[in-house]
Amino acid sequence: MGSRISVEDITFNYPGGAPVFTGITLTVDEGCVYSLLGPNGTGKSTLLKCMAGLISPSHGRVLLDGHDIAGMQPHEIARRIGFVPQTQVSPFPFLVRDIVLMGRAAHLGPFSTPSSEDEEIAADALDRIGISHLAERPCTEISGGEWQLVLIARAIAQRPGILLLDEPTSHLDLGNQVRVLNVIRGLAEDGMTIVVATHFPDHALLTSSQVAIMKNQRILAMGGPNEVINEDTMRRAYGTDVRIVNLGDPINRQICVPVAGWVKP
Repeated sequence: MGSRISVEDITFNYPGGAPVFTGITLTVDEGCVYSLLGPNGTGKSTLLKCMAGLISPSHGRVLLDGHDIAGMQPHEIARRIGFVPQTQVSPFPFLVRDIVLMGRAAHLGPFSTPSSEDEEIAADALDRIGISHLAERPCTEISGGEWQLVLIARAIAQRPGILLLDEPTSHLDLGNQVRVLNVIRGLAEDGMTIVVATHFPDHALLTSSQVAIMKNQRILAMGGPNEVINEDTMRRAYGTDVRIVNLGDPINRQICVPVAGWVKP
C-alpha cells in the first residue's frame, strides 16, 4: 500500500525572495509516520507542497520510490500522493459525500463518472473518519473542524500510498484530535506512508516513528521522537523551557510540558 518518498538537498525560494528553507534532505519509508515540527514560518507547509508536487523546489529533487516526481504527470502523482492542506472552508454548498467522492478523480478517465465501487470507497473513508452522519450535509453547513475531517476523508478515498497532512488537528476539539491521531496510526499500520506537519510535540511523540524539527530554514534535529523531542531541542527550536514527562504507562508514553507561560526573546 505504501511508498517511499525522499527529498534530496532541496531549497525553495519565491522569485526575488530569500529561501524559505535550504538544503533539506530526508527519507520517509513505507509505513512510517514522519512528523515535521518547528515554529511558524520555518517552511513546513512549503516542504509538504514540494513533496506533493504542487510547487517545484528551486534546487534539489523529490523522489517517489526512487523516481523524480518532476518527470511525472499530475494525475500520476495524485494517484500516489494525497495532500490535506490547512483548513479552508469551501464557499460552495457541495454535499459532504460528493466532496469525499472527489478523492476518486485521479482514478477516473477524462470523461468517466464515479462507479459504484468509487462510491463505496468514499463511504468507507467517511466511516473510517467517523463522519458518515455528515454525508448528506452541505459543506457550507458544517463547522471548520468537521470540514478538516472531510478533507482527510477525501484524501483517504484517494487511496494513495503516501499521505501528507498539514496541521490536521489544528482546528479540532480534543475528541476529534484523538480520532485523527488514531486514524493516522491505523493507516500507518496498514502500510501507508504519512508525513505530518504539526505544532504539537505531544502528537509527534504519540504517533511518529521519525521526527524532524525545522528552524532557521534548515533541519535542526532529526531521528526517533524520543531522542529528538527533548528539553534541549525544544528550547533551541521554540525559545521556551519544557519538561519531557514519562506517563508511566505500559507503552512508556511521554508528553512535552511547558515550564512557564512565557517565551524567551
